[in-house]
Amino acid sequence: MLPAAGFALLFANSCMREVSFCADVDAPSAKVVAPSDEYDTGTLLVKFNSVPSDALLEDICTPEVTGVRPLFVRTKGKEVLEEQFGLDRWYRLSLAEDADFEAVVMSVASRAEVATVEYCTMTRKESDCIAYPYQPRRDVAVKSQEGEDESIFDDPSLPDQWNLINVADTDIAKNASEEGDVNVGPVWTSLTCGDPSIIVAVIDDGVKYTHPDLSANMWVNEAELNGIEGVDDDDNGFIDDIYGYNFCADSGNITWDKKDDVGHGTHCAGIIAAVNNNGTGISSVAGGSGKGDGCRIMTCQIMSAGAANSGMVDVVAQAIKYAADNGASVISCSFGYASGYASDKDFEKALGTAEIDALHYFEASAGNNPVLTDGNIAIFASGNDSDSKAHYPGAYSDMISVSAFAPDFLPTYYTNYGPGCNICAPGGEYSLGSKRERSTVLSLGVSELNGSDYVYMQGTSMACPHVSGAVALALSYAKQIGKTFTVKEFKDMILTSVNDIDARIAQYKSKSYVKNYLPPISLTKYIGNMGTGAFDAWRLMMQVEGIPSIVACAGQEQCLDVSDFLGGAAGHLNITSVEIDEPYRSSLGLESDPQIVDGMLLIHPTKCGSGKIVVRAISGGDFIGGGNNPVGGMEICGTISLIVRPFKSENGGWL
Repeated sequence: MLPAAGFALLFANSCMREVSFCADVDAPSAKVVAPSDEYDTGTLLVKFNSVPSDALLEDICTPEVTGVRPLFVRTKGKEVLEEQFGLDRWYRLSLAEDADFEAVVMSVASRAEVATVEYCTMTRKESDCIAYPYQPRRDVAVKSQEGEDESIFDDPSLPDQWNLINVADTDIAKNASEEGDVNVGPVWTSLTCGDPSIIVAVIDDGVKYTHPDLSANMWVNEAELNGIEGVDDDDNGFIDDIYGYNFCADSGNITWDKKDDVGHGTHCAGIIAAVNNNGTGISSVAGGSGKGDGCRIMTCQIMSAGAANSGMVDVVAQAIKYAADNGASVISCSFGYASGYASDKDFEKALGTAEIDALHYFEASAGNNPVLTDGNIAIFASGNDSDSKAHYPGAYSDMISVSAFAPDFLPTYYTNYGPGCNICAPGGEYSLGSKRERSTVLSLGVSELNGSDYVYMQGTSMACPHVSGAVALALSYAKQIGKTFTVKEFKDMILTSVNDIDARIAQYKSKSYVKNYLPPISLTKYIGNMGTGAFDAWRLMMQVEGIPSIVACAGQEQCLDVSDFLGGAAGHLNITSVEIDEPYRSSLGLESDPQIVDGMLLIHPTKCGSGKIVVRAISGGDFIGGGNNPVGGMEICGTISLIVRPFKSENGGWL
């Protein structure tokens, strides 16, 4: 790659050259994938119509084209899938420093054997990459469902993680809301905390794999760890890839502490799987229970501070394929492209075709886990420009793109929204409360800032790993109970495991900020534009189980229709018991036992939370038949997931 001076920058606007495409599909220019973003003038990506011969590759090399090599490393056993998505036909051309870039582009594109010539475009992180220092608070405790005196985990900074468990602490945000979290607490206490066989690849900065609150949850390539330095011990095409690979430097040496590094990738990794219940630092979505049961983090480094090839589409595509070939079930992608594109075809024609081929390959690579029968899942950040559509590649129609809300359970001022934004999750917002940094997201840092190796950050970059971690948690739970799904089924479950955010937004005509920081922002534009709603980890686990969820309001006695769960004749059933386990009873603050009255669930929760209610009834009589008993009925049993919120919309949100 060339140094920074080797980059060119184009803008598609009225005062500079606009990228356009020739209507003649046979013309060389019609083959050119030219961006309106920053790109590397020392590299071209070329996709051939068929695997090129050695003679063709030699003929392409000229004084201006100094090298040609395959873009992707071939993987044994994956040849058919590589060919299906054309990865075997992608090549990377290196150009001389004094090459006439556009002349080389047109010369290569004019060859009949060439299908596509793609500029090597740069991505960017979906965060402002400002690390705010963290000072632990000792005066707040997060309680578990088991009792008032026991914490869920012993991680001392869990009380500061509103994104995981929001207790409406006004010291974090003036209008902090208990709804403004990912609702993972009840999952930890009663269902699962993770599984080390489920791997999440963080495609980002290098992850600090030595961090004391993360090292035990890093994916480790044992063959390379115990092998010979400088040798590809596992024959996967990568040397010394112990914790992942540094695609910027084409090396197994992962970096995170270069000048200007802020630890973006490490911060995202910490949200996903920092080690839980180890008496150190923070908790995370899928970091286990302190018994070695956390999901694992694979670091796929595509960015490095000061590196000219940071985040280039070639290294992004290579990293995605590596994740697929080395066992990742989920990729967490907190990056995107600066320019907006009107459609998937527009995006494909403007940039990212090698990346899209790699993404489709990743999602179709079966066998990385026992749950998804036909592949894996990619999660992206939606972008931080307050745009009325998501940034690509997350905006791509079959990718999941995550927007951000703050601890007040309102959209953040920076989040993208609208088309392409599929769901929302905690992203944080530096503008709320007296200690503004507390309203951003606390996670791991890469160097001690004010004596702490933990920092706050904000962005859809932070929202993305909440969903990535919860997907890993759900895969862990599905494995635990022996469930399997297709990728499409699991995506549908993710995007319908949400709580309504529109009713909350409708309560506020605008969002006011700290004086002299941000002016008030109208919230009307966000209604109906935050995807399906606010992601809820508990709901996803219930969908894995196949248990329906209903929503109740905290602080009032109410009757909830359960006919969809017990059948249309629920009002005529002989109900024998309505059961709820004590941990759920305590967490929901029930003042009396729940009942079924005329087919309706009568319940009075006083706290926000989640739990299961088991209803037993007799179908076909007043008692259970059998043996010498008179003719009787059959016992039926139904389980309902109850989610208690401060309010609910008319339809309770999705599902």
